[in-house]
Amino acid sequence: MTALASAHRTIFGNVTATETENPKTSDHASDYTLAQLAAGGDLAAFEEIYGRHHRRVYSLCLRMTQNVAEAEDLAQEAFIQLFRKIGSFRGESAFTTWLHRLTVNQVLMHFRKKGVRLEQTTDDGETPVQVVTGTQNPNQMPVVDRIALDRAIGQLPPGYRTVFVLHDVEGHEHEEIARLLGCSVGTSKSQLHKARMKLRGLLRQQKPAS
Repeated sequence: MTALASAHRTIFGNVTATETENPKTSDHASDYTLAQLAAGGDLAAFEEIYGRHHRRVYSLCLRMTQNVAEAEDLAQEAFIQLFRKIGSFRGESAFTTWLHRLTVNQVLMHFRKKGVRLEQTTDDGETPVQVVTGTQNPNQMPVVDRIALDRAIGQLPPGYRTVFVLHDVEGHEHEEIARLLGCSVGTSKSQLHKARMKLRGLLRQQKPAS
């Protein structure tokens, strides 16, 4: 059984299809409506949320950790935390945004437990030029380039990788990254600059000799 399947069982137990039938949890129900139902104890509503969003959560965990086993475990933990905290969702932002932040916090907590630290750096290092071509929108990159980029990201030191994924892949601003990581904005900018420079070197190494 995979970690995600285990999470599903942990959250839902052995609920049968008949027990989970509920017209309020159809595909047309909004995430906010489902969240309200789930907060009231409706497991079918939470199962619908899980079905809609578990791939997104797992993909985010995988991008940040570059480790399949860790990503599966963290996706499981993220949904367990969601189950516990879903009553605090008030619809003030999109549900996907709220879930995204919850997941990022779960991954960062994991990094802290592992002792992952930002690499020693000064508070400068901002660069006005995007030095890793195409990383601003990796979903539109050719498949071969995306594979090369994923491999290169996996070779980054954890601190560099965290800032790079949060900024260039997930689109967080430096101010938000600084709050998430407990560092200065300058440190976040410097980490990103160094991550991009290291990625440029790694991507060059992957290019076949002509």
